Formats: sequence, structure tokens, C-alpha cells
Amino acid sequence: MATTAVYLIMAAMYLLIGGWKGLALRRAPSLTLALMVGAFLLGGLVYATASPAGYRLVGHLTGQPWAATLPIYVGLLLCFADTHILTLLWTPSTVTPRHQIRRRVITWSAAYGVAVTMMTCMFLRAPLEGPADPMRFNTEQADDPSALIFLTIMLATLSCATVNTFRCGRRAKPDDPEIAHALRWFAGSMLVTAGYVICSAPAVIAAALGYHQLDEVGVAGAGFGILGCLGTCYGMTGAATTAWLRERRDIRLLQPLWNLVVRDVDQRFAFSPASAEPPRWVNVRFGLHRRIIEILDGIRALRSWSDEGAGRAVTDLNTEAIAERDLEAMKTAAILRDAVMQYRDSTASGETMPTALTGSSLYFPGADIEARDERARLVRVARFLKHPLVTQAVEHTARNREALLSAAPGRGTGQER
Repeated sequence: MATTAVYLIMAAMYLLIGGWKGLALRRAPSLTLALMVGAFLLGGLVYATASPAGYRLVGHLTGQPWAATLPIYVGLLLCFADTHILTLLWTPSTVTPRHQIRRRVITWSAAYGVAVTMMTCMFLRAPLEGPADPMRFNTEQADDPSALIFLTIMLATLSCATVNTFRCGRRAKPDDPEIAHALRWFAGSMLVTAGYVICSAPAVIAAALGYHQLDEVGVAGAGFGILGCLGTCYGMTGAATTAWLRERRDIRLLQPLWNLVVRDVDQRFAFSPASAEPPRWVNVRFGLHRRIIEILDGIRALRSWSDEGAGRAVTDLNTEAIAERDLEAMKTAAILRDAVMQYRDSTASGETMPTALTGSSLYFPGADIEARDERARLVRVARFLKHPLVTQAVEHTARNREALLSAAPGRGTGQER
């Protein structure tokens, strides 16, 4: 019962990740994503079949108690072959020429195909007898020559897949941090999975010679297989999951800035009424990109009310050692808060232009930043919107503006602009 529960949990996890990757494949089709989806869906079916309950169900439906062994072992081998091929595809062209990578992929794919074909032939030839024990096929049937050849091919091919994936994962130095993260975990999980071969091979050899003292060691090897699969799962999803969590966090952090420059300025900048409620579980990346675009549209609309004086006030009032990029974010936050305040005053009075400026307009620190850095900049600005120094600078700028309006009432019409 416990073994069935563990295997079914693994099956559910694999199928869940396969569905998640399938959604990503639908949005952005690629060979690597297709391989991931195939590996996870196949892995889920393998674990469901390999559970004692699933194993016995297949045996009952086929009339052959040991029948489930073939799809389980072939599916297991194909999953690790898939990981090996993925590792080869992720090898940077600066390290290995692309034509050489393609040749390796074709060669290994053919080798795995031959191994699966030979395994199938040997399994079908084996006169498998007796009641099936799902966890003990390796040692119960090792005395049959065809079954022994079947097991030898499977263990030898699995060893090649794990060792070569480990070597590729350790040697590759990809530029993409997510791929580098995946490869590190692929490499580590392959070492753990090799424990299955290390436990199974001596048990199979001993059983073939008529000695069954190592049968329990062979059964224990399944634990290494499960741990290795967990590592592979994290390798394929860990970086993506971490990125997804960061995206959800940044959506939450950007909410006050969105409220300031979109909701409180012009809600027509919002993609849809649903923009007010950020996505929580699905379409998170799309929601984040949409939010950034809406914020930038709102900032662009506030340029006529921007006042460099609010940014200078941050510098003048600052008495602490603050990192340059944080100080720049504070300046932007102060200018935005001041611009929104001017916008509200102008709207309330029926005017369409700012009433007075203490500095030059159309100014925002960091406006010339590269697009790839825009998200981090806006998050920093959002973090500092309520900072005491920003609040103090906005109030200081408002007082100066009031003083200018009192001294020169004619500027209040905005006609001199």
C-alpha cells in the first residue's frame, strides 16, 4: 500500500508538470519543450503502471502477470534518453559546433531505438512464469537467458544515459541561467540514479547464478531511481518555478505604482477591467508584462506634469548614504507622486496643463534604461513610493510651488507654457 501511494504521488507530480509544460509548449512551440512534455507525460504513465496496483491491473488485463515490466522499463529508459538528448541540445554552440551536436543527437537516438527494439524482442521471447511480484522482476526472472539479456540491455543503456548526461551537464557552460540551473540538477540526479544500476546489477548477477541473498539490495535500488527522478523534475522545473514566483512577487510589488499612474490617472491605460486584479496562478508572465506596459503608458501620460524639482529635493534632503540606483528610484518615485498630484489639481480645476513648475518638465531619471532592465527599475520605484524621504521631497516641492503661485499668480493659467 505504501509503495503504491509513493508511486502514484510520483505519477501525479509528473503528469502535473507535463500539463504545465504543455501549456508553455502551446504558447511557444519548441523542440526542447516538446521533449520535456513527452518525458513528463511518459514518466507519469510509467510510475502509475509501476505501482503495485497498476502492475497487477495490467497483468490482469493482459492475462500475463509480468506484462507490465516491458512498458515500465522501456518507458523508464526513454525518459532518461530524453533527458540525455535535452542535455545535448542545450550544449552551447561556442563549446561544440551545432552540426556536431546534431550528429550526436541522431547517433544516440538511434542507439536508444536499437536498445528498445532488442529489449522488446528479448522480453517477448522470455517464458515468464509464476505469480508476479512487481518489485522483484529483476531477481525472480534473471535465471532465464532471454530475461537476463533484456535486463542487461536495460541496465547497460541506462548506465550510458546517466553517465553521459552527467558528463554533458558538468561540462556545459550555457549563458542562460535557467538552462545552467537545469543542467546542474540533471548532472546531480544522474549520479543518484546510477545508484539504481549499482544496486540492481549485483542482485541480477547473483540471482542468475542461483543466489538470492542480494534480492533486497535490488529492491532498494528503486529508491535511488525515485530520488533521481525528483532531481530531474526539479532540474526541468526549478528555475521556471523560481522565475514564476519572482514574477508573482513583482506583480504584487508593482501594484502600488500601477494604482498611482494608471488607476489614479486614466484607467483607459489598463488592458482590460481585469487589470485591477493581477493574475495569481495562470498567465503570470503575460500579466507582468501587461502591467509594466500599462505603467509605462501611465508614466508617459504624466510627462507634462513632471517636475525635476521633486527629484532635486530628494538629493537636497538626503542625509544618508544611499546606493546610486536606489537614489535614482527615489527621485523617480518623488517626481511621479508630484506629477500625479499636479494632474489631480489640474483636473479638479478643469485645466488641461500643469499650473506651475519649479524645474524642467519631461524628465524622469532612468528613462533611457534598456528594456531588459525596465522591470527591475520599476520594482525599485514601487518599493520607494512611500519612503519617508520621497514623501518629504514631494511635500517640499508642493510648498515651493505654492510659494511660486503666490508670488506670480499669472503663472497659474498655464498659458506661459
